Amino acid sequence: MIIDTAQRTKQTSEYYFSVKLAEVRKLIAEGHDVINLGIGNPDMMPSSETITALSEAAQKPQAHGYQPYVGTPAYRNAIADFYYHTYGVKLDPATEILPLIGSKEGITHISLTFLDPGDEVLVPELGYPAYRAVSQMVGAVVKEYPLREDFGWQPDWTAMETLVTLKTKIMWLNYPHMPTGAPATQALFEEAVAFATKHKILLCHDNPYSLVLNKKAPISLLSVEGAKEVAIELNSMSKSHNMAGWRMGWLSAAKPYINAVLTIKSNVDSGMFWAMQESAVAALHNSDEWHQERNAVYQGRLEAAEAILETIGCTWDRKQEGMFLWGKLPDSVESAESLVNALLVEKHVFIAPGFIFGPKGQRYIRLSLCMPKERIWQAVERIKA
Repeated sequence: MIIDTAQRTKQTSEYYFSVKLAEVRKLIAEGHDVINLGIGNPDMMPSSETITALSEAAQKPQAHGYQPYVGTPAYRNAIADFYYHTYGVKLDPATEILPLIGSKEGITHISLTFLDPGDEVLVPELGYPAYRAVSQMVGAVVKEYPLREDFGWQPDWTAMETLVTLKTKIMWLNYPHMPTGAPATQALFEEAVAFATKHKILLCHDNPYSLVLNKKAPISLLSVEGAKEVAIELNSMSKSHNMAGWRMGWLSAAKPYINAVLTIKSNVDSGMFWAMQESAVAALHNSDEWHQERNAVYQGRLEAAEAILETIGCTWDRKQEGMFLWGKLPDSVESAESLVNALLVEKHVFIAPGFIFGPKGQRYIRLSLCMPKERIWQAVERIKA
């Protein structure tokens, strides 16, 4: 006898990459050399100072017990320093920062904190699948809002007015945007804050890509006047500091929002490993030169990834930011799914189809830059062959 699962498991399918990476592992087990350009898994090392701090902290007796649910004061202070240095935003480390075990868990914590069954959530028609999946898991109603390709993949604010109802509770925003790479702008954030204020909805901004191949000074939604009244911003060290597997992130918001999320989070985990928080302090004080050197590596990879798009016949926007490259397929390609499957099986090159980020991505593909440029150029040669 098998006990039946909850209804939420029937509403949510297994994450696409979970399924596809199983196929990749099978090909590798069969002896094939697969070049994986599908997933955003940073392959470079954290700074040497980060590794040293982890090693030294792990040797101390106090490292191995339970830690505060709100993180250590040193970690919160380092986040506040980082936000001021990077974005010019002042945060109170005692009341406006909540460390997370990676920012992805913040999507769940926020949804559990603010959404009741039947509440409506505005999700971009192209975006991180977790926004939609978690909203559905907690019983909320997902309403997709349109992004204007002709206006740099920004929200169609006129259309948004027709989507909002008295049940609308949360709007998810993500710039620099994944998967399209559309940059963040001050004007966009100001319009988003004004929209959230007008309609009394919680604006949740996911901001993990602002330090990767950014073409201007990175900005935070919280730099907009009045943002703290209506907004929460998630951030992460995964992409910006090469620490994806460490699961180090946080959310920033006004004290009432922090306290509300803490009521959920404190019932879910028991704090973060102290040594990792100590090493995160070191990482958050990485020099500007360290970030510039990392971006120089990504720039070399971007040039190789653009050669893949050119070989396939794609078109793309060269103003993209972040660690991915988003390309539109030519009419000669039947579909993203058929191309992805053919490249994986015949060329042993894995790329992501755009439709996994929303139906509007049917004619697009996304390439990850988390692979040495030599391997990306090797993928170019395989595809040409």
